[in-house]
Amino acid sequence: MPATSFCEPSTHADRVTGKKMWHWFAFNEERPLFFFAGLWCKWRGVRGTQKNPIEGEHHLFGFLTTEPNADVIAVHEKAMPAILTTPQEIELWMNAPIQEALSLQKPLPDGAVSIVWSGEQEDTAPPA
Repeated sequence: MPATSFCEPSTHADRVTGKKMWHWFAFNEERPLFFFAGLWCKWRGVRGTQKNPIEGEHHLFGFLTTEPNADVIAVHEKAMPAILTTPQEIELWMNAPIQEALSLQKPLPDGAVSIVWSGEQEDTAPPA
């Protein structure tokens, strides 16, 4: 899944406002393209809300997470996305046997990303 940045909430709420801060991470201020390691599958069952359940076949997508690197753990202790940064990693993810592809589910090197924008929960969309 292509992306130029990703967002993580702070692990703890702000002591003054009681709200969590949302932090957008990117490789730099120009936000170059990268890819999340993701999975796509079909699933049959019930999705939707209790008021509007949708029975049938659904196409589902999710992306993998991994332990946070030093850049992310400073604000979010739980996880960060598994990110593919080179054509070789993308090729491996798309075509290698599963065990080999899953070797890419690892944190980025420390110092690879930085916070490019932060805001409270109500304004989570970063300025363009």
